[in-house]
Amino acid sequence: MPSSSDFSQSQAPLLEALQTLARKSHAPFYAPGHKRGQGIHQPLAQLLGTSVFPADLPELPELDNLFAPLGVIKEAQQLAAEAFGAEQTWFLVNGSTCGIMAAILATCGTGDKIILPRNIHQSAIAGLILSGALPVFINPEYDPGLDIAHSITPGTVAAALSQHPDAKAVMMLYPTYYGVCGNIEAIAQLVHQYDIPLLVDEAHGPHFAFHPDLPPSALSVGADLSVQSSHKVLGAMTQASMLHVQGDLIDRDRLSKALQLVQTTSPSYLLLASLDAARQQMALYGDQLMARTLHLADDARAKISQIPGLSVLNAVKTSGFVALDRTRLTVTVSNLGLNGFEADEILNHQLGVTAELPSLRHLTFIISLGNTSADIDQLVQAFTHLSEKYWGTVVQTGWQEVFRKWKTELLYVHPASFLLCPPLSPRKAFFAATETLPIEQASDRISAETICPYPPGIPALMPGELITPAALEYLQQIIDLGGSITGSSDPSLQTLKVVQVSNE
Repeated sequence: MPSSSDFSQSQAPLLEALQTLARKSHAPFYAPGHKRGQGIHQPLAQLLGTSVFPADLPELPELDNLFAPLGVIKEAQQLAAEAFGAEQTWFLVNGSTCGIMAAILATCGTGDKIILPRNIHQSAIAGLILSGALPVFINPEYDPGLDIAHSITPGTVAAALSQHPDAKAVMMLYPTYYGVCGNIEAIAQLVHQYDIPLLVDEAHGPHFAFHPDLPPSALSVGADLSVQSSHKVLGAMTQASMLHVQGDLIDRDRLSKALQLVQTTSPSYLLLASLDAARQQMALYGDQLMARTLHLADDARAKISQIPGLSVLNAVKTSGFVALDRTRLTVTVSNLGLNGFEADEILNHQLGVTAELPSLRHLTFIISLGNTSADIDQLVQAFTHLSEKYWGTVVQTGWQEVFRKWKTELLYVHPASFLLCPPLSPRKAFFAATETLPIEQASDRISAETICPYPPGIPALMPGELITPAALEYLQQIIDLGGSITGSSDPSLQTLKVVQVSNE
């Protein structure tokens, strides 16, 4: 099999093979059942067009096998590794979610400790449940003025490693949803002193490798494994992601086996080909595409920051905020007398602008290679309209006090000292016998559920954690103020599912 050096980044072996096979005339007696589009219901064909369906093919011999690649998938993955600065790359069709789960499964077994942020993505919780690993949670740096959590810091990681030198891995977010990047190089150096890998949820940073004015990619500054959502900011289709590895701290055979556990056995070649195409596009044109994207983002940031009542998140230098992805635009709207959810609804329903992430005080927008100057003009005009209508009408609500108390007293208090191993592993709690109790009786019991309030979207309880009176008070306030709760078997939160107490 040729190495990546035998191929040019101008080639797209998987995409080209799919194009050839889609045009091949033959009688299909294999899945999928629509048979190259002949059986597609007409309304769907009208929505998507007919040309996509002949390319919706299964693992035919010409298209290789995702879990044992020897042909065009192997070639495409080798080219991706070269383009993104990895030693080896795996294509993911179940999103970054499966990559995060596989990373934990590949490094941790039952009872092993893994150090990770308390506000980690829910896919990591799933990885803890599947692996049986025991989390050591540390808090990210929190900016109470902005009401935004940044990255974990070298200091908190050092404290966690000192107290738990038997940890098998450290995981971190880089960048955060807001585009904030922590000091990953210093953290990698600390982690490697213990001869364990640094795993990085780099879902929002696959573009970093392609322009010098973007933060450095996780691999380029010492990460051992990174998972990237190619679909979030590059030209891949939704759900298409990549996992990259370098060095010898990751057992690659175990990682491959873990990916087989969490990925479908019927991968979509439309998604796989989109990864090959996105790699080709960035390898050939990434620098100029990112230069244009940065220009659009800087233009939006400059104009919106001049609108009365609005401010934008800019780079600051702290131990948890060493760089900012300028293509991620976070606008603070709370000074208009609106919370982020109200502003998002107005922008979306009345002004034709849709944000990526609304939060209590902010709206966050992804500006990518697919955006145009017309998009930026519409965004600026929408915020100008919002300011003209609402500036000067600030009304304080109960939300501010609830989140101030939660984040400063419960979640982010003294982050360097916040190192918590829950009393029961998430896996044991997930599979344990449970009982349902009225919420007023749940204090000091062990949660069997992941309870995640929106806002702010950070789990207040995870399986295996002790339910505290403060957490219950916080959740009840969220409900009283009109917030929503996900993960609870009782959406009204009148009851909670807890681990049953053994009689032994």
